[in-house]
Order: sequence, then C-alpha cells, then structure tokens
Amino acid sequence: MPDDATPVAGAAAATQVKGLDHVVLRVADMDRAIAFYEQVLGLHVERRLEEIGLVQLRAGASMIDLVPRTEDEDEGRNMDHFAVRIETMDVPALSAHLSRHGIDPGEVRRRYGAEGYGSSIYVTDPDGNTVELKGPPEAAG
Repeated sequence: MPDDATPVAGAAAATQVKGLDHVVLRVADMDRAIAFYEQVLGLHVERRLEEIGLVQLRAGASMIDLVPRTEDEDEGRNMDHFAVRIETMDVPALSAHLSRHGIDPGEVRRRYGAEGYGSSIYVTDPDGNTVELKGPPEAAG
C-alpha cells in the first residue's frame, strides 16, 4: 500500500486470505514432472484436462497444477500463476479494493481449485506475476 494510502473499511474483509489454493507450473516434460511429484513427493494425480494438457496433483489441502511449456516460452519463467484462497468472494467490495490500489480487478470466472469450483479473479503483482484470488467453493447441489 502506498505511504499516503489509508486503509478503507471493508478492505481487509475483501482480501482476507485463507491459504494457498494452487500453483500452476509450466513443465518441459509432463511425464518426468508427474513422476517427480508422485514418486519423490508422494502426491497423486487428482484430475486431468486432456484438451489443454493440464494435470492437477493433490498437495494436502492445496493443488499443484502442471501445464505443458511451449517452445516459445522463456525457460527461466516456469510459474504460470499461483492462487490464494480468500475467505469470501464479495465481487463489488473486492473490485473496489483493487481499483483503489490501481489494479484492474479483471473478469470474475468460475474455475476449479483445491476445494472444487468457485469464482475467482486474476490480478498481476508489481513484478508481473499472475495471482488468482480464489473465492470459496460452490455449495454442493
């Protein structure tokens, strides 16, 4: 927060982080990466989306997602994004909070995370890293 900015009522509630939801890594060799996470770390594949090459591995309460790295991607930058689970998804409050900090709140979309499907917003940090703000899972229906 800039030195001259003062906290606004409700800002803390709009971004109350509950924990890490997932990390998405770009990998050069999917089979090699899966073998490492299964055999070395003891994780298991929970879900695959063949159409985009996504493999999701369960890491306790969180997930590690693997996606294929393309030829034109920088080999030194292999994290696609990480997601933090926020306590609530109050879109107007969250959007207002982000806007006050000069951050485009982006589009709210339904995405899959460590706790299942729920709403999320992507933002970019000052170094260009993509951060997904992931709301609570949808109620089972």
